[in-house]
Amino acid sequence: MNEIQEQLQQVGRYMMENNLAWGNAGNISARIADDQYLITASGTYLGELSENDFAHCSFNGPISSSESKPSKEMPMHKAIYEERPEINAVLHASPFYSTLIACSKVDPPTNLFVESMYYLERVERVPYYHPGSVELGEAVRKQASKANILLLENHGVLVYDTSVKEARMSLQTLEMVCRMFITAGKSGIELNTLSNETVDDFLHHSGYKPKRKW
Repeated sequence: MNEIQEQLQQVGRYMMENNLAWGNAGNISARIADDQYLITASGTYLGELSENDFAHCSFNGPISSSESKPSKEMPMHKAIYEERPEINAVLHASPFYSTLIACSKVDPPTNLFVESMYYLERVERVPYYHPGSVELGEAVRKQASKANILLLENHGVLVYDTSVKEARMSLQTLEMVCRMFITAGKSGIELNTLSNETVDDFLHHSGYKPKRKW
């Protein structure tokens, strides 16, 4: 558990230092057993997480003996872990460019470059429900198996992957693509996207990473 906690502390600092999170917005978690996970406590600052800033939870609820109260966004994390047994880390944040896209009707291009083709292979939207609500958790559950990137409308983003490191890369790639897309639009630059055939060939034959199983 200590190693997982350290990974979460590191990714929390990384997110803050690289403008992937701000203030006390956002929450992160990692699986530590089939039906158990560590999640940041309510009101924590991701850039300065201490050992007391985590809650130990199971699918039935908190099981930690500490006074740390799990983030109110726990229903989203729980839904991901229950629906996707291969997922070991969930990052929820509201980075500027990705959240701007999530607050619009525009979808970011996923066929721009190598990392975008892989990490953003499937991106889905989740309608707005109040943060921390059961309704939001169930809306995330409905989309969990369709993608590893969820745009939470008028809220932020949710990314999840097989490890903390891979989830971090997904979040960073999403923000990079959204920033490129918005900046290009403001500058009148037309982005060249790759064809569906090229993307499919890359995912199946490039050897960059194993093809995801959907």
